Formats: sequence, structure tokens, C-alpha cells
Amino acid sequence: MEPGNVLSSGASVAAVLPAGGSGERLGGATPKQFCALLGRPLISYTVRALERINWISDIVVAVSLENIETMKSIIEKYGHKRITVVEGGMTRHRSIFNGLKIFPESKLSSCPLQKPEVVIIHDAVRPFVEEDTLLKVVLAAKEHGAAGAIRPLVSTVVASSADGSLDHSLERSRYRASEMPQAFLFDIIYQAYHQCTDYDLDYGTECLHLALKYCKTNAKLIEGSPDLWKVTYKWDLYAAESVIKDTLSQQVCVTTDMKEDAVQLGFLLQETLKNEVKVHLNVSENMSFSNGMEELAWIKEFAREVKKKNILVYGLLIHYNKASFFFFPGSVLSSLMVQFSQPPLQHLLSAPLPLYRHGRATKKAPGSDSRSAPFVRQPSQAQQMDDPKLQETINSAAAIISALIKDRNPELIGQLLVA
Repeated sequence: MEPGNVLSSGASVAAVLPAGGSGERLGGATPKQFCALLGRPLISYTVRALERINWISDIVVAVSLENIETMKSIIEKYGHKRITVVEGGMTRHRSIFNGLKIFPESKLSSCPLQKPEVVIIHDAVRPFVEEDTLLKVVLAAKEHGAAGAIRPLVSTVVASSADGSLDHSLERSRYRASEMPQAFLFDIIYQAYHQCTDYDLDYGTECLHLALKYCKTNAKLIEGSPDLWKVTYKWDLYAAESVIKDTLSQQVCVTTDMKEDAVQLGFLLQETLKNEVKVHLNVSENMSFSNGMEELAWIKEFAREVKKKNILVYGLLIHYNKASFFFFPGSVLSSLMVQFSQPPLQHLLSAPLPLYRHGRATKKAPGSDSRSAPFVRQPSQAQQMDDPKLQETINSAAAIISALIKDRNPELIGQLLVA
């Protein structure tokens, strides 16, 4: 199933994220959507999962009045695009309704949002949604008017009597858990919200039910993937952080002007790291030398910028008696969690990269031919073993890289470490 199926049909698609909850079940003063995972707010991961899909034209986030400025600062800090923030309501349904109203009413205001043909409704605390799932529910909504992701029930559902005794149980194989995302023809869900009662808005939780009750629209149910779960309790935050760490793709970009040494270094580094990371080479034979370590400031600035794209950049100077190599171990976020799929690290290194060799800084000359690619040949066993000092240094470098991958210490981002 290709995204082109959505685009070629001329269908416009937008998304609404209700994010006005207080996080009461989570406990603590910070609403769960604003809790930090690896230093980044949970809602930013979810927004990114939708934002990276180019056929979603607009993303509306409905937050409580007291968190509007917080949400705007998150958008600015992490460089989110195509995001509109609106004031949410006292309940989930009221927040969704406020998010939907921004589209038809935008013609009467300064908000230039086009009413979409299909609107996705997704929870701000479900960061691991994949594009394939979103595409399936959107295409099903176009055909049936409404669609939603479902998952098999994990536990049997029972009903209790007034005295607390078992009344009956449901046949688990016949029932499913309703999940997010859901998608609707905009006019259907907008009409349903206009017709529903205050009781629905205050106590209801199921958007598909509103479409059925008020618009007679039978939703198509789409089997969802296991990663659609919702962060609800405190232990879910720990689980979400673990998922993010486990789904990170590790890459090391080695920058040097010495091709033969770069191949040897890349091979030894890959062997020592035992495939924990992928090693890429960035070799430029045309480099101009500059004096001092002025580029350290540039490294820090570069690290701050790419961190917004989920790239963690650390500098590591590898010393041994023949040469020194400067490289970036990068941590690139892929699948979400919303799946955080980013371009390979080397494609983001478009600015001149500093290189440190014999204690001096160099920089790629403008127009120099510099390519990033996995190393293509392996040095012989004799080549690997003829310099025990190099292997000792590589072991030290690998230990530092492994520690950075494990801890992702934000205090060390943009710093120059020495092996």
C-alpha cells in the first residue's frame, strides 16, 4: 500500500491530537504528554511521528489553556512544522471538537487551515504509530466514512453484579480493544460532534461510536500493530523510554583525510564494537588547515541544531602515533513511536566538518569531493595487528562510544572527548 494512493486521489488529510489531559492516572504535577523521555517531551515524539508524513497537511494540537505556551515552546525548540495549537476542553471529546472547529472556522479568522477531506484523530500519548497504520485507516475512512485501529484483547472482560459477584464474561475472541489512530471523512465526524449531547461530550470516549450513533456510519476496523499502546501510568513512561532506546539506530561517521587509515580505523572500530553500530567513512583528500581549536564552538552549535532532528552529536579525538581521527558518533531515532525515521546521519552533515589531526584543526575545502559510505574492504590480519598501540586506542574509543550510546548524556553533546 503506497502513500501515493492518498495523494493521487487528491484527498487532503489533516490530524487532530487531543492533549488537554491532566495526567491524573499518571500521578505527579506534570501532565504525561509533557513528561520527558530521554530529555524530550512525550508529545514531541508523537507530533514528529505525524509530521514526518508529507501527505498530512496540518496537525492540530488541542491543549489546556495553561499549557498553550508550553506547547508553543516545544514546537519552537524542536522545529516542528505544520502545527496549530488550539485551546482544548475539559474532556477528551471537547478537546477533539475544538480541534475540528479550527478548520471550517479558519476562513473567518487569521488561521489559514484548509478543511480536509479526511481527518485523523490520534492520542498525543501514543508516540509509536507507524505510517502504514495511518495510511490504512485513512484509505478505509475514504471508502467507509470512518475507520479505526483495533487490537486483540489481552485479558478476558467480565461483568460484576451489584454485590460484587461475577455476573458474566465476554467471549474474548469475539471482541477487540479500540485503539488509535482513527480516521473519518471530515464532514461525518464534524456533523457527529455538532449533534452529540453534553453527556456524550463529557463522558464519552469513543469517536467511532459518535459517527455510528449520529451519522449512521459503520466504521471499518483495521488490525493495528502492537506498538499502538498508550502511555497512561508511570511505568508506561519507563516502558516508552525503553522502546525508544531499543529502536535507535546507531551510526558512527568517521571524518579523515587519510583514506587508508580511515579504512583500517573503520574496520577495527566495527570489529571492536561487535556490530553495536554501523561505521561510515567521510574521506576528503582536499582539506585546508587552520590554526587553533576555533571549530569547537562550531561543533557545539552544530550539535544543538541537529539535536532538533533527533541526532545526538559527540566529538571524539582518537590519538595514536601515526595520525588522529575526528568523528561523530551519532544516534539517529527511527520508527514510532510514532517510528522516528530520520535520514542517515551522513546526509545531515552538509556543513564543513572539522577534523583534528596532530592537535590541529582542519576543515573541508568548499567544493571538495567528500563521500560517506560503509567501508568496502577489510585490512589483512597482519595490518590489524601490526600496531598494538592503535588497537589499544580503538578499544578506548569503542568503550567511550558504547557508554555514549547507552547513556546519551545530554551534558556531553557537542563536547570533544579524547580516546
